[in-house]
Amino acid sequence: MAYHTSLYLFMFLPAALLAYQLTPKKLRWITLVLAGYAFFWTVSGVLVLCLAGTTVFAYAVGLRMGKLKQESKERRAAVSGKEQTAVKKQYRKREKRVLLAGIAVLLSVLGYLKYYNFFAANLNFLLERAGGVPLLRPQNLLLPVGISFYTLQAIGYMADVYWGKIPARGHPGKLALFLGFFPQIMEGPIAMYDQTAEQLWQGDSLRGENLSRGCVRILWGLFKKMVVADRLYVFVKAVFDQYTSYSGVVVAAAAVAYTVQLYMEFSGCMDIITGSGRMFGVALPENFRQPFAARNAAEFWRRWHITLGVWFKTYIFYPVSVSSVVKKWNRFGKKHLGGYLTKVGVSAMALFPVWLCNGLWHGPKWHYVFYGMYYFVILFGGVMLEPVRDAVIKACHVDPESFYWRALQTAKTWSIIFIGELFFRANGLRAGFSMFWSIFRGFELRSLWDGTFLDFGLDPADWLVIAAGCILVAVVGMIRERGLLGEAGMQRLWLPVRWGLYYGLIFAVMILGAYGTGYQQVDMIYAGF
Repeated sequence: MAYHTSLYLFMFLPAALLAYQLTPKKLRWITLVLAGYAFFWTVSGVLVLCLAGTTVFAYAVGLRMGKLKQESKERRAAVSGKEQTAVKKQYRKREKRVLLAGIAVLLSVLGYLKYYNFFAANLNFLLERAGGVPLLRPQNLLLPVGISFYTLQAIGYMADVYWGKIPARGHPGKLALFLGFFPQIMEGPIAMYDQTAEQLWQGDSLRGENLSRGCVRILWGLFKKMVVADRLYVFVKAVFDQYTSYSGVVVAAAAVAYTVQLYMEFSGCMDIITGSGRMFGVALPENFRQPFAARNAAEFWRRWHITLGVWFKTYIFYPVSVSSVVKKWNRFGKKHLGGYLTKVGVSAMALFPVWLCNGLWHGPKWHYVFYGMYYFVILFGGVMLEPVRDAVIKACHVDPESFYWRALQTAKTWSIIFIGELFFRANGLRAGFSMFWSIFRGFELRSLWDGTFLDFGLDPADWLVIAAGCILVAVVGMIRERGLLGEAGMQRLWLPVRWGLYYGLIFAVMILGAYGTGYQQVDMIYAGF
């Protein structure tokens, strides 16, 4: 049951809203938990036990750390001076061991289910090349939908308890609701506990304003996915599946088309999810903020899949940055190497695990690992070349805010994005390199207008709809980027204009949506991660 299907939009979501409203306020959290587990059951069946097990385990780890914190407080109150410091250190170490054990268990489950066959295949390959025999057999493992998302949320909860950002929850229902809120289960966004848990627990009654705004957000998401993304899927699939048959402009266009498809699909699903949450009065964290307006790769990742980036930054980048290894390097570097090399070393140590994990998080395939390392090299290179770049800008008297410089930076960033997404979508790392090099063979611009692009299952009307949809999304993005309508958005427009836009979106989805005879229902891309 995907979020863009009729089953979800016209049956499950309305039934959940009705049941929620009819339930007494103090018990509404139970209705939401049951709705979450029912939704999970429809997509993963008995594997719902993995979500339940993760919840119970994270709750127990949090309680244990909370108990240690309380014991530490009581012990320190009974002593004075240096003994307090010693007691604090002693309990802090015990809490850290509990946290690390909890993280290890959750990552072991995720690693076994998601990555066992990948590592087994690669280990067996190396052994065979060395003249040995395979050690590990591939296994037929079932992977619960959304396990990568709710596992990160559970780890974030345990880490926040350890750091004292939130208290350990005494009521297991709060954590169950936080991890099992049904709009987030399949694709996120990856929320932190203090962002959504209390909103979910309050159980406020449904409000007309929330319902209307939620409906508009869902409608906008359906437009992006069904009108634009699902049409582009036809072209993208044809080229990437038969990549050896194409080169030049066709492959370059496929890389651009997949980037647009991925954005429209993923951000569209996020709109549906955020709109669903809004109906219950829950403000889920935003996952996209006009990413194609970015001027460099670092800014792009602050605008694209924001919640994943924030999670990596909070729970990997920062802990590594303040680790004992980095502190030792800082002391050594400042004494022997100077500020520049010290900064470069710290950046390498902090960025590498983030981007390795980013690549692996997307899936157990080498082209995902390459994708993570691709951005590591680009971002690390940006840190290394920063003094050179600043010197060139100063020497050439370039105004960084001038139109031509911003246009040049944006074009460079787009090139980086398109190349990265080509490898991300390719059917393996070798296919990615093959497609990349094929761009430079037979690059003929006339392919854009000689009818070549009508051989992929899309007629001129389809391409016109795609172009119009992209222009509309770009215009809305520019309006949001400049804050022209503020937080209220469409609510500030003149009533006839606003309802004209509403009906326009409704008819666009109904008439232009890629579904029905001749179209294949396209699964949500990020549900597979």
